[in-house]
Amino acid sequence: MGCSIVGWAHVPFGKHTASSLEKLIVGVADEALLNSAIDPSEIGGTWLGNLNGGFVSDIFASSLILQSDDRLRWAASTRVENACASGAAAINAACDAIEAGRISAALVVGAELMTQRDTLAVTNILAGCSYVPEEASIGLTFPGIFAEFATAYFDAYGDHSEVLAKIAAKNHANGVKNPLAQMRKDLGFDFCNTVSIKNPIIATPLRMTDCSLVSDGAAALVIVDSRRAKEFERAVTFRARAQVSDFLPMSRRALLDFEGPKRAWARAYADAGCSTNDLSFAEVHDCFTIAELLSYEAMGLAPKGEGRRVVDDGTVYLDGRLPVNASGGLKAKGHPIGATGVSMHVIAAMQLCDEAGEFQVDRPKLGGVFNMGGSAVANYVSILERTR
Repeated sequence: MGCSIVGWAHVPFGKHTASSLEKLIVGVADEALLNSAIDPSEIGGTWLGNLNGGFVSDIFASSLILQSDDRLRWAASTRVENACASGAAAINAACDAIEAGRISAALVVGAELMTQRDTLAVTNILAGCSYVPEEASIGLTFPGIFAEFATAYFDAYGDHSEVLAKIAAKNHANGVKNPLAQMRKDLGFDFCNTVSIKNPIIATPLRMTDCSLVSDGAAALVIVDSRRAKEFERAVTFRARAQVSDFLPMSRRALLDFEGPKRAWARAYADAGCSTNDLSFAEVHDCFTIAELLSYEAMGLAPKGEGRRVVDDGTVYLDGRLPVNASGGLKAKGHPIGATGVSMHVIAAMQLCDEAGEFQVDRPKLGGVFNMGGSAVANYVSILERTR
């Protein structure tokens, strides 16, 4: 028994100032149900990926999905929170229920409304996703946390500021082609590589262009038991999915090993019976450009300390051998926390069904998705393929 995605929805990420969390959730739930053409009464459970943490007052949001259609009433509804990996965590929970035989169809929504709080409030909420006694309590924000990764990398392998700027410029160029992206502007390498009033240092050595965006948005998936896939117009199947969790305190981990993501990729490859060389594209968690660089190495695309190779030789570009973040990634598409993991899976399904428009990769067969929570603490990898 396996699980297949048979429908999806995705609002453009950005500032939804006139919206509410409920409107975002119901909107994508409606569209995903329509996109799949499933009878809502067949949905056995709904899962909501949502961090909240004080972004909005809707603490008990799980059953808001049921507002989409009266026929969803009585479906078991659960909110899932696992920091920035809340979306992938919700997907995994839904797939677990399907593979256990409890239900045959699920509706998964990821949603976050962040921009109604000011920058300081957003920074403080996200800092709570760190190990508070050693990190947030001494004023370490998430830009500061990933600045520590970058500093450790630079100390070990030399200054990679130009490489990070190339990653940022690549993802912004990709975002121009994606109508769902929050920032559709090609910033160019020179801008991303130059510290300026418009591109200041946020946490040394990370500049503003090395950091993902504060975003509102939502995405949704209809997932069914793969034995039902023939009932639907198209199906994208999980060939493998893996979750690996690491210690929360950064002090208990060797930052440059990026071991949680590395183990998650290795487990997914083993379960899927494939390797990095078999992937057609990947959507990875570039909350900061250093995270994408480390992801190249964790997924086996480059040896440890040599991630710049696949940037310099063009491998990870849209027309390269293995495009990474063809959607623009979190860097340009946006990063509404609870929606991110669901968004990545929607994008992967679109790619595999040749529905990605201007950012479509060439003849994809297998797609990889990596969604990360915290400082490489909660790590989820999916390997997806089209089966219908």
